[in-house]
Amino acid sequence: MNVRVSNPTEAVLQPDKDWWRGAVIYQIYPRSYQDSNGDGIGDLKGITARLPHVASLGVDAIWISPFFTSPMKDFGYDVSDYNGVDQIFGDLADFDALIAEAHRLGIRVMIDLVLSHTSDQHPWFVESRSSRFNPKADWYVWADSKPDGTPPNNWLSIFGGSAWQWDPTRLQYYMHNFLTSQPDLNLHNPEVQEALLAVERFWLERGVDGFRLDTINFYFHDKELRDNPALAPERRNANTAPAVNPYNYQEHLYDKNQPENLAFLKRFRAVMDEFPAIAAVGEVGDSQIGLEIAGQYTSGGDKMHMCYAFEFLAPDPLTPASVAAVQHAFERAAPEGWACWAFSNHDVVRHVSRWGLDIADHDAHAKFLASLLMTLRGSVCIYQGEELGLTEAELAFEDLQDPYGIQFWPDFKGRDGCRTPMVWDANEPNGGFSVGKTWLPVSPDHIARAVSAQENDARSVLHHYRRFLAFRKQYPAFAKGDIAFRAYQAPVLGFTRIHGNEEILCLFNMSGEATTVERPIEMLDVLEGHGFTSELGEERITLPAWSGFFARLI
Repeated sequence: MNVRVSNPTEAVLQPDKDWWRGAVIYQIYPRSYQDSNGDGIGDLKGITARLPHVASLGVDAIWISPFFTSPMKDFGYDVSDYNGVDQIFGDLADFDALIAEAHRLGIRVMIDLVLSHTSDQHPWFVESRSSRFNPKADWYVWADSKPDGTPPNNWLSIFGGSAWQWDPTRLQYYMHNFLTSQPDLNLHNPEVQEALLAVERFWLERGVDGFRLDTINFYFHDKELRDNPALAPERRNANTAPAVNPYNYQEHLYDKNQPENLAFLKRFRAVMDEFPAIAAVGEVGDSQIGLEIAGQYTSGGDKMHMCYAFEFLAPDPLTPASVAAVQHAFERAAPEGWACWAFSNHDVVRHVSRWGLDIADHDAHAKFLASLLMTLRGSVCIYQGEELGLTEAELAFEDLQDPYGIQFWPDFKGRDGCRTPMVWDANEPNGGFSVGKTWLPVSPDHIARAVSAQENDARSVLHHYRRFLAFRKQYPAFAKGDIAFRAYQAPVLGFTRIHGNEEILCLFNMSGEATTVERPIEMLDVLEGHGFTSELGEERITLPAWSGFFARLI
């Protein structure tokens, strides 16, 4: 764990192989965090300058979305050089400085590795597509057409249309689970695995503390290229792709989730284990069997440290029953595993909008959701701006940058609404993000929620995040403990967190109206410092709207 001294912005990192278990990880989308040179795009120097803000929250680590060399067709998730920093973000010296400053402040650094595919401008692919017989001819997923010239099978792209693109040089199709400019690597080829493990080692030797692995279940495809079966309409789930995308019409048995991935993840973990205190979290991109896959990938202590699926990134509103169901489902699927929960990230509508557009008390709802997330069993990812209660930004079509949104507009507006620039100072142009024209517009609704506007208000969402993170750190049960749900009637969610001899009761009122519950039979040592106010009577506990109650059971 991070050991913090009296000044929260001056801390010392201590080696701890278990630091990730129960850690709170702050996600930074570098294009939108802080621009240091006036070009309207965030960069590594900007992140470094804002690390004191991150440290003030009390998080354990940051996860930085891709900053590698890229043509930016998918804004960094299309890598053309795994070992380089794209010039819009800076250079390797800037990254080294970021690592040094983060470690000085007691913050670990995780980076986002995209190993399932590259850019079509990556030298590997340029060589691979040049002929059928070059040294890298088999580094990507190539296949002949059917006799009638159509693609090899029915696999679909998450970004719409076929997952196969015709190449006129090789007179073959190549596979792309995402954009046509993002060809899939062929990890069945041992040389490809070795190249990717070399990328992993490069960044570990540079001082990173771990990885977030993008689309971890997409690494391998079925060698026989068998068609995916159709999915019954009642089983279609819009969590992996928007409902307007026919990707949801298939059961994805063969284009991902292949058993060969387990052996590769063991190899990846073995490299991490050569270094002290390294951890990885995998993104499982599957709404059909995501928790089952997460269980496989985190079992045995020899693959991923933790994984997250899409259950809490879905549009369905949270209820006491749904929260308990997700936790129970993960425990069944991954009895040996460890989850990493998030309510928002760079790919989904911000959760305060997704679940609360019609809720009158926006701040109370945002505080409640933060507290619930940080008391569930598992590690936690919070997304930049979440600590300000930022809503999903509304953008005009002409302002869109995301190819996903452009493809499916207006039925699906893409991911730009959660990627708009961070707001730091309400009195500065563009909220203090940049003095230049910003790559995405700064939302006018966000300016009033800038860091500067919340710093002097002890009741703000920002201060609640700081307060609750400090409260959470006082009790190991929240980070490391087990969870046991208690039977309460909606809208109340109740559970205990148990670690050693300590058991903490957590009650949440998941509604906009005050409610009461029966007082437990155990003796209660009521905990303070979390920011909620509840009334403990002789027989009942009164919970205000969108609030929590915490007590140690004696």
